[in-house]
Amino acid sequence: MAGEVVQIHSATALTAMTEAELVTVLQTSLYPGANINSIKMVIGYCKAANLDPMQKPVHIVPMWDKNAKQMRDVIMPGVGLYRTQAARSNALAGISEPEFGPMVDIQLDSMSYKVPESCRVVVRRLLANGVVGEFAAVEYWIENYATAGKDSLQPNAMWKKRPRGQLAKCAQAQALRMAFPEMTGSAPTADEMEGKSFEAEIDITPKTSQPAIEAAKEVAKEVHFPDCTPEIFAEKKTGWRQTVQSGKKTADDLLKMLSTRATFTDAQRKEILSWDVPADQPDPDDEFVAAMDAAGDYVPQ
Repeated sequence: MAGEVVQIHSATALTAMTEAELVTVLQTSLYPGANINSIKMVIGYCKAANLDPMQKPVHIVPMWDKNAKQMRDVIMPGVGLYRTQAARSNALAGISEPEFGPMVDIQLDSMSYKVPESCRVVVRRLLANGVVGEFAAVEYWIENYATAGKDSLQPNAMWKKRPRGQLAKCAQAQALRMAFPEMTGSAPTADEMEGKSFEAEIDITPKTSQPAIEAAKEVAKEVHFPDCTPEIFAEKKTGWRQTVQSGKKTADDLLKMLSTRATFTDAQRKEILSWDVPADQPDPDDEFVAAMDAAGDYVPQ
């Protein structure tokens, strides 16, 4: 069925030999001369992704760490892994031949290089509705080539030797990511990151500045409800007292509610709190309704 990922259950090097044996094999064959810790990172990556390290699905890419001011090895997938994942989905309907743009002359560190300006690759995927979708990617040589070193603008040996082939890999990787995002993710391939610098991710989440916080606090301090004047208090207190004495609302609850509408003096608060009566006080319904209407509609003038 199209779109269904084929699970590979055959034994791999991860289960066929010990880690020490696997490190030795990888260090002397697929990754000659690589640091043992980098080899272990490859094994860890393959275990986490259920990959066979003997198929070399990932590469060890030396990158300049701008923060640590030194070179470091980074494990990155190869375009071959993207092709494998797409093929196992049973939805890959083909990959086009690379279409190169015109050859252009580029000056880098006083040296002239003739390179293809761009490369276009189309990946075709069989969609769930039976339609074959086309996902095209165009990549430019000047934006992808790997430099010979962190302080050099010249291309490295591989990009000098095969500028079309390297650029085609980058374009194909981008097209595969577009067509199969659920399998490839957003991580760039080793071919795309070769010769680049490594920078730690920067948190760009907006943060509220301290001055803005302090200003907000000052505004909050300035919020002041209108004073309950002696005249207003004298006019409304009969109805408020009946609300409390009816047992429907305690004096404390009434004061809390009224305090969201007006500012009371200490003497006014004390008088309101003195209105509490035993819970078995008779309930004059008619007076209570009138009192609640007076309390609910109260807005100091």
